[in-house]
Amino acid sequence: MADMTRDQQRAELHKAIWGIADKLRGHVDGWDFKQYVLTTLFYRYISEDLERFVNEWEAREGAVEFDYATMDDDDAEAAREAVVDARGYFMLPSQLFCNVRANAKTDKNLNETIADVFKSIEESSIGHYAEKDFKGLFADFDMKGSRLGVPGNDDEHVDARNKKLASILDGIASMELGEIGDNKIDAFGDAYEYLMTMYAAGAGKSGGEFFTPQEVSRLLTLIATEGKESVNKVYDPCCGSAGLLLQAAKILGDAKVSQGYFGQEINPTTYNLARINMFLHGIAPDKFDIARGDTLTDPQHWDFEPFDVVVSNPPYSVKWAGNDDTTLINDPRFAPAGVLAPKSKADWAFLMHMLAWLSEVGTAAVVVFPGALYRGGAEGKIREYMIRNNFVDAVIQLPANLFFGTTIQTCILVLRKNKADTDILFINAERDYGHEGNKNKLTEENIQQIVKWHVDREDVDYTVRKVPVSEVEENEFSLDVGAYIEEEDTTERLTLAEIQERLDECVEREAELRAQISEILAEAGVM
Repeated sequence: MADMTRDQQRAELHKAIWGIADKLRGHVDGWDFKQYVLTTLFYRYISEDLERFVNEWEAREGAVEFDYATMDDDDAEAAREAVVDARGYFMLPSQLFCNVRANAKTDKNLNETIADVFKSIEESSIGHYAEKDFKGLFADFDMKGSRLGVPGNDDEHVDARNKKLASILDGIASMELGEIGDNKIDAFGDAYEYLMTMYAAGAGKSGGEFFTPQEVSRLLTLIATEGKESVNKVYDPCCGSAGLLLQAAKILGDAKVSQGYFGQEINPTTYNLARINMFLHGIAPDKFDIARGDTLTDPQHWDFEPFDVVVSNPPYSVKWAGNDDTTLINDPRFAPAGVLAPKSKADWAFLMHMLAWLSEVGTAAVVVFPGALYRGGAEGKIREYMIRNNFVDAVIQLPANLFFGTTIQTCILVLRKNKADTDILFINAERDYGHEGNKNKLTEENIQQIVKWHVDREDVDYTVRKVPVSEVEENEFSLDVGAYIEEEDTTERLTLAEIQERLDECVEREAELRAQISEILAEAGVM
């Protein structure tokens, strides 16, 4: 796979995933299938990572042709503590993916074997630095059959369920992933995105959450890291599967994110995927902290703020406690605006939270749905607070139909506490996109052009405009891009002579058509 092009690698990965899906078609709900594939992919990855680590360790000690996968479990136990100290978890040779998969077709208790392996991996981290990262990590891999489409615990049902589990193991084993870090594609991220595409209709089950395509994640992160050679920490309060956090590692390099990656996610399944994603991208357990819970009412990272980079795609206009919780108006994150975001729309609550935890030299780049940029009431008052205090750096209108689960247009709101001037940059990039299937897509050329517009901060007709804060105030603090950037008039302008010429052409063409029709009718004997 190392010699393949990026497109070839992606095609091979998609082909392998589709193959697994095709075998299980009609037996496993698409949304549940996603969990099985990604969790098994993770299981394979940490198995191979551990095996490689131990083999290299033994090689440094002078061992010749040593292979951890063939080692006796009892002998391997002696290395447990040292391995956990180094990697955060431990697996016996018999528990490695390659060995479980090799015995899968003859293992009548395969479901119990896999359950025991996953339990053992989680328990191996207890009392160590990676305990919180492994706790409950395999909870979505249901061994009892209801989500595998084979309910019941009699021998016949257990055997049918085990055949499906063996098929998943075989499918994951067939993926030629090579060294994760050497791939031209983000193998895990691409697998996740492809699965989302396959089961886009199921996205509605997530209650307003919209998966962020990798290209949008890249654009957000390039803007948030712009001009920064290194940062202290990266934060996403609605981190989903952690794609935005990992973009910072990819763009800056993990070594240039000195204190790590922090995220919070309310959905338990997605929370598990986020932790899996961090592991699969080689981020050490002591360098990330993914927490579960409601960021607005139960934020988990008070002791770690402020953050130099904040990137997020928060849920669109979800309900939150708001004025029902009398303590929130005094919360240091929300109090400065003097008003809380409405209970029916938490958009500006998320933005106030991110602004509060942004460092003095930091940048926040956040996906915002357009209504939040111009709605009045409490939202208008919060916008006024942010604009008057010079925290709004830029608003970027993106093309429609970029996100899975919705075709609506979105914007990027850029916040800073260290602006050099008081102007607000507006960019209309709604025409800058390519296509992939039935979705629009930001190409790399589109991404670089938008970043350049943001860096240059120079007016471009119908596309970019630096607007003085006084004009925004006159517009009642609306941040709607359309209020500041004129649309190009593409109407064709004709002179009277040109109009007459076209009318003459139409009359002439009409006469030709009438003559042709008469000829056809005459030949048919109608006339």
